[in-house]
Amino acid sequence: MDEQGDTLTAVFAALADPTRRAILQRLTVGSASVAELGEPFCMSQPAVSKHLKVLERAGLISREQVATARYSRLEAEPLREATEYMQRYRRFWNESFDRLDAALADHLSTVTSAEPPSTTPEKERTDD
Repeated sequence: MDEQGDTLTAVFAALADPTRRAILQRLTVGSASVAELGEPFCMSQPAVSKHLKVLERAGLISREQVATARYSRLEAEPLREATEYMQRYRRFWNESFDRLDAALADHLSTVTSAEPPSTTPEKERTDD
């Protein structure tokens, strides 16, 4: 597997967890300490740190020590690469849906032009 494949695997594995996605979302507004990132969750700081290590290994965050606090910052480049990867499949599915739409429209125009006008007999009135 090439380096990009390894990176994509790590990125998608990191994004698979809702807690890590929430952490990344929080980091879109700026750097934060482990304690700040752990506030919304009912988990210990060591548990938050484990999530941060996964994100760091995937290249999604960088971390730096400032005095006694350790701050995390979003690194968006791997997300761009993942988005580009998924865009290729989006184009494939859009083209597939376009072909399906065209085939369905062709089929419907053939069916409606081949149908004879409706000749349903009216019910006989029985007003006795």
